[in-house]
Amino acid sequence: MNTGSLRFGPISPAASGPLYEQIVAAVKREVAAGRVDPSEPLPSIRTLAADLLVSVITVKRAYEELERDGVIFKRQGLGAFLAPAGVQRLRDENARAARDGLKAAIEAGRKAGLSDAEILDLFQHELSETTT
Repeated sequence: MNTGSLRFGPISPAASGPLYEQIVAAVKREVAAGRVDPSEPLPSIRTLAADLLVSVITVKRAYEELERDGVIFKRQGLGAFLAPAGVQRLRDENARAARDGLKAAIEAGRKAGLSDAEILDLFQHELSETTT
């Protein structure tokens, strides 16, 4: 779906979680990944609702949740924008989660009897095989 710089996965009643939570998660994912231009306004509530085929109320609730979380801020008549502090917080949280995952993988490798060199080789192989 073309929603400006936002790329959403499936937003669907069949997916787990309420629709507004799916939108919140999608926006946070795109923001944390750096795929949203911070200088551009987010899509209007009506535009995003039409693009995602959901109600205006659903998008409004998602934007309110994002604002409450400090990810976005709204300016009357101008739209919704990314909040720099919220963007940095999301990136920091994702980096911390990645570090925790790497630490767990290292620990699992060592418990399996792998040397640090073998763990590094495995990591480099998996990194080269993984696409974003």
